[in-house]
Amino acid sequence: MDQATAIAVFGALAHPTRLAVFRLLVQHAPEGMPALTIGDRIGVIPSTLSGHFTVLRRAGLVTSTRHKREVRYAANMASIAGLIDFVLSDCCGGRVENCDNILSMLGRSMCNTDLTGALPRGARCLTSQPAAIGKRRAT
Repeated sequence: MDQATAIAVFGALAHPTRLAVFRLLVQHAPEGMPALTIGDRIGVIPSTLSGHFTVLRRAGLVTSTRHKREVRYAANMASIAGLIDFVLSDCCGGRVENCDNILSMLGRSMCNTDLTGALPRGARCLTSQPAAIGKRRAT
């Protein structure tokens, strides 16, 4: 991800409704949710929500698919990974060993683990290598 794209992503998330939508979709990744369900969950009418979806889609944060009359939105996990990589690419001046606390927190967050690193029953990682971000700098 380049700087201009990262700025667009942060700008898209800089609104309470869009941030709430995005967080809800991340919680329901990778399947996503129907637009009407999202509106019901966060208490926003469909006409208002439509504009927010447009901003999130343009920033690459969400994808949409139509099934008959229903539009289903999902978090674009590849875009999220790109943003995290962009933000952490120069973490601690490239000295990954100084970033262990950030990377371990990120690994727990991406895999829904507890502080011991154990996955709760039924939980799954959103990425195949949760703590791999930044590891390329270690060599």
